[in-house]
Amino acid sequence: MSTLTVTLIQTKLYWENKEANLRMLEENINSIPQKTELVVLPEMFSTGFSMKPEQLAETMEGETVKWMKEMSAKNGVIITGSVIIKENEKYFNRLIWMLPNGQYGHYDKRHLFGFAHEDEHYHAGEKRLIASVKGWKINLLVCYDLRFPVWARQQVKTDEEKPTPEYDLLIYVANWPERRNHAWKTLLCARAIENQSYVVGVNRVGKDGNDIYHSGDSMVIDPLGEVLYHTADDEDIFTLTLEKENLDNVRNKFPFWKDGDSFRIEG
Repeated sequence: MSTLTVTLIQTKLYWENKEANLRMLEENINSIPQKTELVVLPEMFSTGFSMKPEQLAETMEGETVKWMKEMSAKNGVIITGSVIIKENEKYFNRLIWMLPNGQYGHYDKRHLFGFAHEDEHYHAGEKRLIASVKGWKINLLVCYDLRFPVWARQQVKTDEEKPTPEYDLLIYVANWPERRNHAWKTLLCARAIENQSYVVGVNRVGKDGNDIYHSGDSMVIDPLGEVLYHTADDEDIFTLTLEKENLDNVRNKFPFWKDGDSFRIEG
């Protein structure tokens, strides 16, 4: 059965300093001691959670995407995380899924954090991105999306020979403040249980430029809601191999996913 080895990088970020962040993250990725297949970085990993896209945004041909291509190719790994992107005169908090061959997919954050005025500076995405690697289907989301379970809700693919859930792993990249970390930890577990999926949440640590502290609390959770990894406050690079066989056993033994409601999301 298929496995997927994932590395989480929980780190401090240099406020609105792309050069320093990319240099630091390059060192972190190069230092991963074991073989891995997927490296997950925090939300807005090159700048921190900034509301200054006019000053910091890049195009898809810019420095940060180029860096992702180079690092992915050099290390032979998929790299994902979100960055500030300008496209068609609009700004997006865009998660990029970068493959070692230079091909990539992207997801624009759907739920913009109005409490921090994100909705005043960025445009919301309209489509989810479910990536595929080694037979795994991976649903890629960003931070505040976590509070909206319908957007992540597992649906059954009935157009195939055998009905199956549409994804196996749910990833959230985040800049989630420590003052609301109970919600972060609770909802990550809830998403795993209700969707019978592995969940990976990668958050930053330390204070940002607005003096907001982030405790990290990055987590890996199995399809039964059991926490396989969790660390708070400290910078950490952690690698774990997920087992498809375990996922399939849970879904076969407890086929709750078959009884889910059918629905359609309209923008």
